[in-house]
Amino acid sequence: MNLGLMLDAMVVLPSGVGLTLTLTVLSLTAGFLVSVPLAFMRAFGRPGLSLAVLSYTYVIRGTPMLVQLFLLYYGLGQIQAVRASIFWVILRDPFWCALLTFSLNSAAHTTEILCRGLQSVPKGVTEAATSLGLKRFQIARLVTFPIAFRISLPAYGNEVVGMIKGSSLASTVTLLEITGMARQMVSTTFAPYEIFIVAGAIYLSLTSIAVKAIQLLERWLSTDGNRVHRRKARLRPPLPDPEITTPLP
Repeated sequence: MNLGLMLDAMVVLPSGVGLTLTLTVLSLTAGFLVSVPLAFMRAFGRPGLSLAVLSYTYVIRGTPMLVQLFLLYYGLGQIQAVRASIFWVILRDPFWCALLTFSLNSAAHTTEILCRGLQSVPKGVTEAATSLGLKRFQIARLVTFPIAFRISLPAYGNEVVGMIKGSSLASTVTLLEITGMARQMVSTTFAPYEIFIVAGAIYLSLTSIAVKAIQLLERWLSTDGNRVHRRKARLRPPLPDPEITTPLP
């Protein structure tokens, strides 16, 4: 094992961390924004809408993300109508193709995760909110979704970790993120063992940070409500002691 080469890799490969995090954060953000309305349609929508969302998630979750990326980057470019359209400005760029693929993939997985969380919300909670006069949108925004998000957070943490690791597929379309930088170094040094050990260690560090952040968020969400109730209890003035009176004979 060449320790000097590993030290060189520890200097070069971190330059791809920025692109890895950019792809991961943007795809998770876009996927989450798309998945929220899709999850409500999947859980509470009409049968036709629910079936349409199920078809989308079934196809995306059932096919490899690498195949989806190749279809977007290499496949659509073979269609003359696509090359002549305004979308070709985006689809010819490997960054946007990778971001679109990762976002669609993350949206499909997050939709099913949030759908299970929405279906796990007790009906008594929504019925109580309805009895208070809240509208359907208010119930979804203030009651149903916050509870479903807390329920779904552990599973969504797995999606975050999976997307960090899945971003390595961007190297197959010439993007120089961590894996792309590692492959470039291997092509010049012919030493894949040492270089990919360093690349794996960088990915392990990123996923460990993500797991710790999700755990802290879970802990904060689980204790935030209790902390608010305790604070209100301390600020609430004590009730006066009831006076015991005896009736006159």
